[in-house]
Amino acid sequence: MATTNTADVEQSIEQIMRCADKGFDLVRITVQGRREADAAMRIREGLFKKGYDIPLCADMHFQPKVALLVAEAVEKIRINPGNFADGRKDFEEKVYESEAEYVQEREYLFSAMVPLVEKCKQLNRAMRIGTNHGSLSSRVLSFYGDTPRGMVESALEFADICRSQDYHNFVFSMKASNPLVMVQSYRLLAAEMDRLKWDYPLHLGVTEAGEGEDGRMKSAIGIGTLLADGIGDTIRVSLTEDPEFEYEPCNRLAEMAEGRLAVNPGAGARQEATKPYTDTRDITTFARRKGKVLEKSEEESVDASGFLNQDGSVVTIVTPEMFAKENIPYLYAGLGCKTAVGMPFKDIATSDSIFMRTVPPTSDTDARTALRRLSEVSVGLIAPAEELEKDPLPNAVALMNLEDAIAKNGQLPVGAIRLAVTINGDEDDESLKQIKDLDPAMIFLNIAPHISTLHASRRVFEILKSEDIQTTVIHHYETTTVGSDDLALEIGTRVGSLLTDGLGDGVMVEDVSGKDAFTLDFLRKLSFSLLQGCRMRSTKTEFVSCPSCGRTLFDLQETTAKITESTGHLPGVTVAVMGCIVNGPGEMADADFGYVGTIPGKIDLYYGKEVVRKSVPEEDAVDELVDLIKEYGMWKEKEEAEEEETLVAA
Repeated sequence: MATTNTADVEQSIEQIMRCADKGFDLVRITVQGRREADAAMRIREGLFKKGYDIPLCADMHFQPKVALLVAEAVEKIRINPGNFADGRKDFEEKVYESEAEYVQEREYLFSAMVPLVEKCKQLNRAMRIGTNHGSLSSRVLSFYGDTPRGMVESALEFADICRSQDYHNFVFSMKASNPLVMVQSYRLLAAEMDRLKWDYPLHLGVTEAGEGEDGRMKSAIGIGTLLADGIGDTIRVSLTEDPEFEYEPCNRLAEMAEGRLAVNPGAGARQEATKPYTDTRDITTFARRKGKVLEKSEEESVDASGFLNQDGSVVTIVTPEMFAKENIPYLYAGLGCKTAVGMPFKDIATSDSIFMRTVPPTSDTDARTALRRLSEVSVGLIAPAEELEKDPLPNAVALMNLEDAIAKNGQLPVGAIRLAVTINGDEDDESLKQIKDLDPAMIFLNIAPHISTLHASRRVFEILKSEDIQTTVIHHYETTTVGSDDLALEIGTRVGSLLTDGLGDGVMVEDVSGKDAFTLDFLRKLSFSLLQGCRMRSTKTEFVSCPSCGRTLFDLQETTAKITESTGHLPGVTVAVMGCIVNGPGEMADADFGYVGTIPGKIDLYYGKEVVRKSVPEEDAVDELVDLIKEYGMWKEKEEAEEEETLVAA
């Protein structure tokens, strides 16, 4: 989507040309009124003169009459069912005595919509019926609530109007800033279209995803999950960055999805090699499988209850060189530990457990002391059973593959206190059922390369469910990727598509590229970002940040950076940063606090759905947002980083 002021014709043309040169198939421009509609015509003509025929889509809110004008200029119109004819955003509940009474109010939608449908039909223009979770009408909110079902029904009634005029040149979208809501909405719509025998295209996107790895992660979780289901025809990654930067993640997600199609020989062979199972997921509801947490045992000298987290666990892989005396302070820091006089302590985003393929020998007193200190603060120490048999490690978790664990009846090496098993998804049903008797502390799911990760994982979870096996499952994901953005997209798509279905309790990411492409700290933070993006475990402020467009009333990237710097240390708090009023109040419903542009130079601050400070000068607005968070008791001061010499004292 273009971020320029549409009325600035030359600047808009230049940006659209850059997008076309990047490889985009369509560019959407903002059309607020008649001035922008007139500009759209000049933009279209200017692009043709420069040899660019990339299709344009007009983004319409609130203005049915302006939509009629701009249809002359562009190839596609995007309408928002929540505010095209009903822009009321007062959140006042109406009381409908019956569905018939609710349906009766569609008449004004019909009269507002039909002229545009007729115009699009006459000019052979396409239309996107683009429902947004943040801007459902008061009417829909009153009858269906702020739900995926409400989003679907809102879109369907506009589609019914199109179909009543024998107009079928339209697509749907069901965007939300929450990937779980977005996935469920699209699935409900796909199921409803299947029931109705409809076959209209679906445009996918997570709206207000944000920036950087977090924005790419959230987009990959939502879009990747649906593409893995075979749902979706076009995609957009909405980032709080210049629009040109949206192309690479978009294209990468499309490539990943294409690579998983059964028509590709490799993907088809992997799917064929996956053992058959019955998929019992209910796409109309969401329920997360909760693996059982570990309990503290009086017979153990460490507290094993901290080895896992009930909201989602992060296990980090560490290597022998990290235990060199001079590296130990940086190991603690990379694991997210707080330190005091060189001693590690768990913080809100500390790795719950670590995994070592090779255990430092008993003779290495510095390494063994570091491991002891970690275990004393409930960081789990996981290592292969065969390593522990060579050189015991007190209070370790012994990892065995399922076949060995069954053969040894789960017998632990000397010094180990808990069992973990690793499975590759190719085990037979009877072997998987024996996990119940073994009762391990955790399962590592590392799918064999010759079978489909998605389908083999779903099969494993179906067996666990049928046998009432509640053991925590950690997704062990191996990557050869060397780019940070690519890795965010990759694990968002491949692991996120399972966590979004409630399948899994944590993640362990292993770099097997042989290039040491990522730091310990980066992989840990990315793992926590995955859990937060899947709405599991919150370890930092959640930002709902719009991607900017021609309506934006302040420098969105600069302002988002300032707000992130001031408020990014508040886990459990959600802050929405909205460039204008279009989706602002609605997205406030999914946020604790909101920062919304109203007129140039003025900001409204929200608490939930309510405006609590109006027309705040932009230069004061970030400070006032901080004051507001303090006023509602959700603020905490940033912790100062420990002095380097104190760290080295370890």
